Amino acid sequence: MIEYEKYLNPTLCSVKPSGIRKFFSIAEEMDNVISLGVGEPDFLTPWHIRQQGIDTLERGKTRYTANAGMLLLRQEISNFYARRYLVKYNPEDEILVTVGGSEGIDMCIRALVSPGDEVLVVEPSFVCYKPIVEVCGGIAVAVETSSENGFRLTAEQIEKSITDRTKILIFPYPNNPTGAVMRTEDLKPICEVIKRHNLFVLSDEIYSELTYGGDHVSIASIDGMQERTVVINGFSKTYSMTGWRLGYALGPAPIISQMTKLHQFAIMSAPTSSQTAAIEALRNGDKDIVKMRTDYDMRRRFTVHAFREIGLECFEPEGAFYAFPCIRSTGLNSEEFCEKLILSKRVAVVPGNAFGDCGEGFIRVSYCYSIENIKEAVRRIGDFVNEQKENYGS
Repeated sequence: MIEYEKYLNPTLCSVKPSGIRKFFSIAEEMDNVISLGVGEPDFLTPWHIRQQGIDTLERGKTRYTANAGMLLLRQEISNFYARRYLVKYNPEDEILVTVGGSEGIDMCIRALVSPGDEVLVVEPSFVCYKPIVEVCGGIAVAVETSSENGFRLTAEQIEKSITDRTKILIFPYPNNPTGAVMRTEDLKPICEVIKRHNLFVLSDEIYSELTYGGDHVSIASIDGMQERTVVINGFSKTYSMTGWRLGYALGPAPIISQMTKLHQFAIMSAPTSSQTAAIEALRNGDKDIVKMRTDYDMRRRFTVHAFREIGLECFEPEGAFYAFPCIRSTGLNSEEFCEKLILSKRVAVVPGNAFGDCGEGFIRVSYCYSIENIKEAVRRIGDFVNEQKENYGS
């Protein structure tokens, strides 16, 4: 028998699988399960965007594009960031079109991280950052945020975490899973620390258009930050285009050049039909964004209120489409809560510790599903919480 472990990369083998997937594997084997776990919009991709993708296929435009993506798409991305976030990028050499934002994150980390480099990872945050850093031989250093501070990062936290090996800060705002956002007044002192210590920033802005109570502010727009930041964004959340698998990276030409080299060897180019559809999205999709954001905002307010009504403390998210209620009052830890909930009430949510140790005591609930599903799920969760509190208090 072949001993496969001798052939496998030991660093990769030591990385734990995504904590998000476990409960969906359980859900797939059960009936009558309401899943509020995956961050996938329930809207269809708007018709005018789909139509462009269809037309591309019907016209037989199915060949490779330039490695960095269609120049016309890169120009539209440049225009979008200039008008929405006041940052101008050269479409010739400062923009790379990727297969989803996830590939952009992977390419950026692989281009920047060498063995032994320390990377500050704000937590709670999306599950992919730490494993990619570790596979590259880097050291992921958690910088923990808390509900008491609105899950915002502070300059003092960064300062305390920096050593002589610190190279990069991964900055995930608007935040998945908490829904926290960072405003200009939050960003300025952080940027002073970053510049003083000569750090580089990976800014994951995939939820940039899903903010409530104020527009997103890109950290790259702060004075002196564009030259030391790679911004990752995409079309999945903004235009409900998850399955089209299209994202992009924006940054200094020397960094984008190396990311493009990796992309060239690993991917070649993003799908042609997806790129054509994305051009239409950027040109004529603003009304679609407003419509979806307005609907998410209604669901957001309902979900937060509903959790508070059933007795769970819940931070009010200002971005993305997740709520992050605290479940400590039930006496269960995050994984126990999620496992018992799905088995007894047929509701799938994600344990908070999947997003970092400081997420323990919380669950992530996505409200990008129909209001009917959200209402029924919260009703079931309420019944479950009452049962657990009775047992915990007895």
